[in-house]
Amino acid sequence: MLRAIEKGAVIDGDAALRAMFRARKEVFIDLLKWDLPALAGEFEVDQFDDPAADYLILLGSDREHRASTRLLRTDRPHLLGDLYPHLCAGPVPAGPTIREITRFCLDRHHRASERRSARNQLVSALADYALVQGITAYTGVAEVAWFEQIRRFGWNCAALGQPVQQGREWLTALHIAIDSDTIDRLRQGGVYEPLRYALAMPAMGGDQ
Repeated sequence: MLRAIEKGAVIDGDAALRAMFRARKEVFIDLLKWDLPALAGEFEVDQFDDPAADYLILLGSDREHRASTRLLRTDRPHLLGDLYPHLCAGPVPAGPTIREITRFCLDRHHRASERRSARNQLVSALADYALVQGITAYTGVAEVAWFEQIRRFGWNCAALGQPVQQGREWLTALHIAIDSDTIDRLRQGGVYEPLRYALAMPAMGGDQ
């Protein structure tokens, strides 16, 4: 399903997905040097990009990618449960109201101030989306420095275990509780920012 939060917005869902996958390749493969395949040498797509995945994609007025993230159900295969369960000191949080945040991506072709604004808008969209959809928590896997940033946003975020070294990085599993106070906490943390970009939520299977 495709929806847009912008008056009069007309968004091509397929184009939004292509822009997101292209940006993911530029960030995660080209910039961060993650060992990931690139579809047609241009797009970063993995086995979790299937019809069950949800996406939040921020697009500028020019319809170019600004920021995006993928949300995976935790009651089916997902990264933390299938690839990184050893990051959790206890059971991996899972259930129909818990989503895993993956591939949080900020476009690398914009100024730092624009990326920060896009980040804040995407974090705000994640909180708003969770409250509308009945999502009670997000989980994720993050490099330690990124986890510390996420925790300082102001929402109720905690590590699920001790950091573990994976290759050259130290990774942490995280849990973000979502409740009626989450928006206020993000505001107090100086992170909550109402959407100025269009928010596309396309599905891999196309518009429904």
